[in-house]
Amino acid sequence: MDKPLNKQELVAAVADEADLPKAKASEVVDAVFGAIENALKNGQEVRLVGFGTFVTAHRKATKGRNPRTGEEIDIPASTSVRFKPGKSLKDAVG
Repeated sequence: MDKPLNKQELVAAVADEADLPKAKASEVVDAVFGAIENALKNGQEVRLVGFGTFVTAHRKATKGRNPRTGEEIDIPASTSVRFKPGKSLKDAVG
């Protein structure tokens, strides 16, 4: 399995693909990530047609068990981010 693509490598790929200096590509990547984050913070979905959709999911508070001790613990309510891939992305990945 290949190693994961890190942010620096993503910036380099964007710079090459868009024929931009790496510094400008870094600003663009940061701006895209920031826009997605802000939209999700405001409860909006981010739909990128063909690529996928970022959505927030709310989990209610539940009871759980510590597997080591068997002690019952409270798991607080939380919000997580989910990604649903679009058809083009699914088809491209296989």
